Amino acid sequence: MERTQTKGNVKISLLFDQGTFVETGAYVKRAGCAEEYEGVICGYGSVNGKLAFAFVQDSDRMKGAFDATGAKKISALYKKAKASGAPVIGVFDSAGALIPEGSAVLSAYGSLLADVSAASGIIPQISVICGNCSGLGAVAAGMFDIKIAADGANVYLSAAEKSGDIADFHCKDEQEAFARARQLITMLPSNNMDVACTNETDDPERAVAATLQDTDALVKDVCDADSALLLGAGHKDGMLTYLASIGGVLTGVIATDRAQNGGKLTERGARRAAKHVALCDSFNIPVVTLVDSDGIDPACTACGVKAYGALSAAYASAACAKVTVVTGRAYGAPFVLLGSLAQGADMALALEGATISPMTPAAAVAFLYNDEITADKSRAQVEAEYAATKASALSAAEKGDIDDIVPAEELRARLCAALYMLDAKAEGPLSRRHTTLSL
Repeated sequence: MERTQTKGNVKISLLFDQGTFVETGAYVKRAGCAEEYEGVICGYGSVNGKLAFAFVQDSDRMKGAFDATGAKKISALYKKAKASGAPVIGVFDSAGALIPEGSAVLSAYGSLLADVSAASGIIPQISVICGNCSGLGAVAAGMFDIKIAADGANVYLSAAEKSGDIADFHCKDEQEAFARARQLITMLPSNNMDVACTNETDDPERAVAATLQDTDALVKDVCDADSALLLGAGHKDGMLTYLASIGGVLTGVIATDRAQNGGKLTERGARRAAKHVALCDSFNIPVVTLVDSDGIDPACTACGVKAYGALSAAYASAACAKVTVVTGRAYGAPFVLLGSLAQGADMALALEGATISPMTPAAAVAFLYNDEITADKSRAQVEAEYAATKASALSAAEKGDIDDIVPAEELRARLCAALYMLDAKAEGPLSRRHTTLSL
């Protein structure tokens, strides 16, 4: 039976390799409506040669209104995706709930939220928001691992109030949004037992040339050429998170942004970093953290304290490979919270000239060393002496809090070497049959 071409079908053609999409539940009708096909299209196919599943809300079918029948189709899709160990792309473009269903549609949303939650950490989930995404639909879209919004997307928690920005990527149109989704499916492992493979096309020994003052440029220089994808561009919270390839190894990169208030750790920045660590750990993706921070945001509230606790827990509990580099300043809590050896990092490095201290040199001198300020020795000189001695990277290395000190130009080579060394960590600890007895 020939089917009418709709906006949902167009979205599918942009997402899947040509001729590979297989629809499931293709002829399911809306409950009590013999003439209207269900408002969500479900199925599977190939994305750049990799198996993937998708559900697409079709705004050409009663404006994509969500109902209990659609929830059942999506639940069946998730069951197949988890059994196959393949990612799910959810495409959100709906006017909201099918109101005449009453409480049944609320339960339908509950089923959708449960399916997304049950798949979390097992298979990657990417949401693409192409139009209206409201109420509990917006909650569902926000639960996905990575969120992509096309221009014109509207996310509402209620009819009266637009929600905050939840997107990790903003795209100029649907074509760009689906191209980004395809790229991410290609980069990410298919499930939590899979290993992501990238093509090493850049010299692991290439010298780093970017200035340390431009964090984004430094990250892109450290990573393989043109591989670093910045998540949440435009979120001014002092934290930058990336998916990238370093020496051919898919890596999650977290970096404090010195250009934003001295890289001070904010509540939103801490939550962003914690979420990224959790995502990477779920899929055995190593984490590289670059620290250059003047400390904690002075506007920290009780919620901020909880966020910093969540950040600490994320790093301490993550079993994935973790490499941390102090690229500039690490004053106070950020040194500890952002992947320190004490929090379980596998390797901690510092660049030459980095400073590490419980407080800024100015505060330390004011608190402890005022008596060293004399007519012959200014406050600035005492502060410089403190930074060069007690707060130096060498001092931290002598205490065992840093593994090594490296020149900035060698940072990429050292990170590649560390990631290669830690490659087998994702496979878990080695077991033993018995000791080799000395006889």
